[in-house]
This record gives sequence, C-alpha cells and structure tokens, in this order.
Amino acid sequence: MESNSNIQRPDNVPLGVVTIVGTVLALSLGDALIKSLGGSGGMGLWQLFAVRSLLAFPVLISGALVFLNRNRLAPRSIRWITIRSLLLTAMWIAYYLALPLLPLAVAAAAYYTLPLFIVAFAALFGRETVGRSQWVGVALGFVGILLVLRPGGEAFVWAALLPILSAILYALAMILTRTKCRNEHPATLALGLNATFIVVGLAGLLVGWMLPVEATGFLSTGWTTMGPKEWRTTAILAGLILVASVGTAVAYQAAPASTVGTFDFAYVGFALIWGAVFFAERPDKIAMAGIALIVIAGVLAVRRS
Repeated sequence: MESNSNIQRPDNVPLGVVTIVGTVLALSLGDALIKSLGGSGGMGLWQLFAVRSLLAFPVLISGALVFLNRNRLAPRSIRWITIRSLLLTAMWIAYYLALPLLPLAVAAAAYYTLPLFIVAFAALFGRETVGRSQWVGVALGFVGILLVLRPGGEAFVWAALLPILSAILYALAMILTRTKCRNEHPATLALGLNATFIVVGLAGLLVGWMLPVEATGFLSTGWTTMGPKEWRTTAILAGLILVASVGTAVAYQAAPASTVGTFDFAYVGFALIWGAVFFAERPDKIAMAGIALIVIAGVLAVRRS
C-alpha cells in the first residue's frame, strides 16, 4: 500500500496559498463559534468533536464516493494518516481549551508562533531550503509574539502557552502532510481526521458515562442538551471543518510547508475581526503593534532568499 507514497508531484504554489487563506478564514470563524459555545455550562469538547464530525463525515464520504475514483480514495499509508490525525486532534484540544480563557486575537497570536516551528521543521525534517529573509521573518514574528503575550507582565496568563503547544503539534502535522502524506487524496486525509474526531469524542463521552470524572467547561465529559441554536451552530461548524480539513491537506500537498505556513498568518487578521464582531474584544496598542509585527513577519517569510 505504501509503494507509491514517495512519488513526488510538482508544486503548485498559487493553489497552496489561495487554499490556505480560504482555509484559515473557515477555521477562524469556526473557532469564534466554538468560543461562543464553550466555557462554563457549555458544550464539552468531546461532545463537540463527536457531533460535529458525525454530521460532517457522511457528507464528506458521500461526496468522495460520488466524485472520486475509489482506488484514488484508498489510503496509501493508514499509519501516517492516523498519526497525522492524532496530532491535529491533540492540536485542536489544546487550542480549544485556551479559547474560553483568552481573547480570540491573543489566542491566535500565541498560536502563530506556528511559522517558527513550520520553517524550522521544514528545514530539519522536510529538507526544504529556507532563505535568510524567512528566518528574519520568523525572528520578527517572535518579537511580535512577545509584545502580544508580554510574559512576566500583568497581561500574561499561563493559558497562553496552550496555543503555543497547539502550534507545535500543527507544525508537526503539516510537515507530515508534506513528507509522508503528500500523495494521499485530500478527501482521504479529511476522512481520517474526522473519523479520529468521532473516536476521540465518543471515547471522552464514554469515560464520562462509565467513570465519575469531575470536569467542567470544555473538559466536561457529560452530555449537554442541545437546542435549535446549538444544533444550528454545530451544523455550521461541521461545514467549516469540512472546508478546513480538506483545504489544509490540499495546501500543504501543493506547495512547500515553509511557504504555505507563512500565509497561515491571515488567521490573525480574521481572529481580530471575529473577536470584535462576536465578543467586542479590542486589543490594546502594544498588542496591536505585536500583531502588526507578526503580519509583517509573515510577508518577509514568504520570500525565499
């Protein structure tokens, strides 16, 4: 099954860039909706994972079977797909746990230590050439992160480390997409990810049913009754995770991880918009300066010289 996994397809940088920008738009909107769902008395992560992907999975597999050749849909390596899916699931757990505790823009900025790890991992594991300006961009982005988080100051909270953990996990998953899953069909990777969400979500709910686990908020293992609003929001989230799970795979298969990763910075701008629209969040001037540096760093890191 893995004999063709090392055949390389040519890069398509414009496709990778356009796809990742659309993907982070969907992701940022979904994260804003999840922030509005979770927290005290809200839906737990395990229920969210299970219900969202149980809604998305039938749509995804039906579309894949109708429009794709079944042989093309067959996985080349179940092992690497599983590892990638588990890394992404752990990434979303860490990030979602931070959302009720941080302003959306701050969580996004902490998460966007991501390019530092993607560029480093691309050089170390993906054997990609990383130019001087890209490393300058990474360094500048790190300064921006310090301005946003201000470790040691009154504005710093330890929950800000959760998005950084999620950034490391995401970077590893995307390098894996590029190096080990490049010839998997994006629909196959999306099916694997959503299947993992279902298994992990149901396992969390099962633990809560079988054992007296005391947990609240996003870590709650109990079932929260869902009214029309919750079902409607979860259905929207299912659609967004379809876009995100397919789009991420397409982008990182189509272009070098160090290039696509820099355009992930668009998430920060979208997070600022959704934070203002949904939660009336307004970062202070220092944080805005840090976010601006992060965006500039992303532009610099695109250059391959």
